[in-house]
Amino acid sequence: MFQANSDYLKLPGSYLFSTIAKKTNAYMAEHPDASLIRMGIGDVTQPLPPAVIEALHKAVDEMGRAETFRGYAPDLGYEFLRHAIAENDYRARGCEIADDEVFVSDGAKSDSGNIQEIFEKDNVIAVCDPVYPVYVDSNVMAGRTGEYDDKTTRWSNVVYMPCTEKNGFCPAFPDRTPDIIYICSPNNPTGTALNRQQLQIWVDYANANKAVIIFDSAYEAYICEDDIPHSIFECEGARTCAIEIKSFSKNAAFTGLRLGATIIPKDLKDGNGHDLYSLWARRHGTKYNGAPYIVQRAGEACYTEDGKQQIKEMVGRYMKNASFIKTSLKDMGYEVYGGVNSPYIWLKAPHDMTSWEFFDYLLDKAHVVGTPGSGFGPSGEHFFRLTSFGTYENSQEAMRRIKEL
Repeated sequence: MFQANSDYLKLPGSYLFSTIAKKTNAYMAEHPDASLIRMGIGDVTQPLPPAVIEALHKAVDEMGRAETFRGYAPDLGYEFLRHAIAENDYRARGCEIADDEVFVSDGAKSDSGNIQEIFEKDNVIAVCDPVYPVYVDSNVMAGRTGEYDDKTTRWSNVVYMPCTEKNGFCPAFPDRTPDIIYICSPNNPTGTALNRQQLQIWVDYANANKAVIIFDSAYEAYICEDDIPHSIFECEGARTCAIEIKSFSKNAAFTGLRLGATIIPKDLKDGNGHDLYSLWARRHGTKYNGAPYIVQRAGEACYTEDGKQQIKEMVGRYMKNASFIKTSLKDMGYEVYGGVNSPYIWLKAPHDMTSWEFFDYLLDKAHVVGTPGSGFGPSGEHFFRLTSFGTYENSQEAMRRIKEL
């Protein structure tokens, strides 16, 4: 069991989105009549696709009959879902991924927080900055920290790669060679995405330095430009340097169902020659009893013709919101990024406000909740993230309120 120590205690007092929730709840307690528009947490609002609902009902009926009842799921996932994922998300795109290289889980966040367990404790990790907080927090909790610098409030084994407007939010190689590289594309929080050539450069770098890329593809369904890869395995050589984590939450509204998968090729080894496929299979089997049967059947339904079409329409509605929000903010004079291959809009806070100052300003003056960029890392300071997961009507109203500030 993890033992709390000084490294762990140097983490922020609470998780970023827990802090946002507490501040928002406190504001509502003082202003119960305020009509808030929530554009902070990346939670979807549209209901599950009809094909998914139908599959859930059918699976529940099966569970209610003795002859078709299911107990513990296979810890690595049912074959029907592993096959659907490998066939549709990978082999259909020319990626050589076998069914048994797919590990089904209860969500990409869980896998992001657990995958670091199969690596050496003294490994150096490199993360984009700004970055999804789970990457850093979970490694610190595991003790993968090195020395702590009070001046920079950073650990020596965590290398930040600044992603700013100056470099087009595309990270440069770190000064110190890492063992593990975290890449999220399309990116959370900036909403930007690496093109094929940019991602290939990172694959070549990882292979040359015997590093492993952990690639978060949670937002691949939002990609609309041809030159943006949906999977890192579209890059040559990725099988020998990459792990991919995928999600059903943002594309198919599974935030309340919980389903994800991690893809680990059998020929992947770390810098010390350890077989990561076998290590993850052992870890997964030891600590996990499998995603529920009914949820895995729901996941399978996402790959039917009806399911694919319904998901495409759902994503299209969110991207309509994103386009409207981005255009509106630009017309107001804001410096804005993202919103093209991603449901996230990344904007510069006006008048040199800090991220949290702008959070308080929007909450109090416009009753709009967003996410302070500094919560994602040092390079996120003075930036702010808005999501497009609400309704089109709420997106319009939020932009109207911000315009009137």
